[in-house]
Order: sequence, then C-alpha cells, then structure tokens
Amino acid sequence: MTNPTADQDEPHVVRTDDEGIVRLTLNRAGQFNSLSQAMLAALQAHLDAIAADPAVRVVIMAGAGKAFCAGHDLKEMRANHHKAFMQDLFGRCAKMMMTLTRLPQPVIARVHGIATAAGCQLVSMCDLAVAADTARFATSGINVGLFCATPGVGLSRNLGRKQALEMLLTGDFIDAWTAQRQGLVNRVVTPDALDDEIDKLARLIVAKSSVAIGLGKQMFYRQLEMGLEAAYQYAAEVMACNMMTDDAGEGIDAFIAKRKPDWKGR
Repeated sequence: MTNPTADQDEPHVVRTDDEGIVRLTLNRAGQFNSLSQAMLAALQAHLDAIAADPAVRVVIMAGAGKAFCAGHDLKEMRANHHKAFMQDLFGRCAKMMMTLTRLPQPVIARVHGIATAAGCQLVSMCDLAVAADTARFATSGINVGLFCATPGVGLSRNLGRKQALEMLLTGDFIDAWTAQRQGLVNRVVTPDALDDEIDKLARLIVAKSSVAIGLGKQMFYRQLEMGLEAAYQYAAEVMACNMMTDDAGEGIDAFIAKRKPDWKGR
C-alpha cells in the first residue's frame, strides 16, 4: 500500500482495506497532516464507521508525506481567534481521541517524521505504536506560549510523570529510541522496515479471537481508572463472561486437540 499525497481536491483522510486491516492515512501532506476541523471531522466519520464494522480487525493510523502529524492547524486557529471556536475544536479533538480507545479494534500508530503537539497526542492515544528510527516527538506548544494541555492527558498516561512534564515544559524533541524507552512507542525500526513490522504486528492480532480482543481492550482501559480491588472485581467478571463465549470454548478445545482454532466471532 502507498501513501497518497494531498491537494485541495483530495480527501483529508484516505482509507485502504486489506484482509481485515484498515489503514487511515492523514492526507494533508503539505500541512504536515495538521488536525484542522475538516481533518478531525473526517477522522471521526471513519472511526465511527469502523466501530460498527465487525469485518475490521485492526486499524493503522498513518500520515502522508514527510510527517506523521504536526498537531493542530495553527493558521486555522489564528483565523478563528475566539473562545467558542477553540472550545469546539478541542472538544472535537478530545472526542476523536477518546473514540480511539473505545473502538473494539486495536489501533496501531505508524509514525515517521515528526509527531508534535496533538500529533504526539495522537500517538499516545493509539493502542500501539511503531516508529521509524528517524521519527521525532515533541509537545511543542510551550514554544509559542501554549501549554499542550490536551496532549498532556495522553502523554501522562504513557510516560512517567517527570518524563511527560519535561516534554510539556520544554517543548524539546525526543528521538524514537527515547520514545520507546519511555513508553510512548512499542517498536522502533528503520524506515524501510516500518510497513513490514506493522503488518507483522497487525496480522498477529488478526489471528486472535475478535471477541477476546474487543472485550480485552475495553477492560484494559476501564480498569486503569479503578482502584486495585475494583479493578480485580471487574477483570474477574470480564474473564467469566469471556469464558462463556463460543470463541473461548473453541480456543481451549483447539489447544487441547493441538489444532488451529476456528474462531466464531461470538
């Protein structure tokens, strides 16, 4: 699959499908895939459609051109300099970011070039991330007098507090290897190996039960906000429900019989 290049007549987000794996490509290469209102609306529409489509098993979030995503469109923000616009913009962005975690399908960020401000937030809100070793990450709003508050929500849930605050307070870039060590990305590979590595990861997930994956992703994010005892009670209930599914029965029977499971999707 190739990354399209954007112009005014092309869609803000391009969807491609490949055997249960959907790639959503941010398609404003000339603007480093900045998250304009139109881009956010396009992403939200695609994610809503994917959430309702059981044929989709994994989502890959990618960027066209030289960058993954440079954050919000600062020119659009300056052209609409009133609080109501800003509240609507950041509300739309927060809704889209939350949609990523609420999707039943895992989302993998494919990161190349820069991922800055809300682009770094987008990486943090994807379930998994694979980066080229040339990728760089920053929450750079502080450099223009704007603390990256909403990116800080995702960042602080990926990195340790001091590592997150250093990025937020300085605006300095970190490289891909540092991002991996600090928990922002899972894997780092050379640029020419990026698609193969993501495809390998995506197909590992596709081979698993979609029921177990969907239940497990939902459980993971919900328990993070609970106390320890409540988290264990909730997780135990999820496991009991999971055990009652056809897929769990089939998976255990297949394991005992030493054969490949035939997932039922229920």
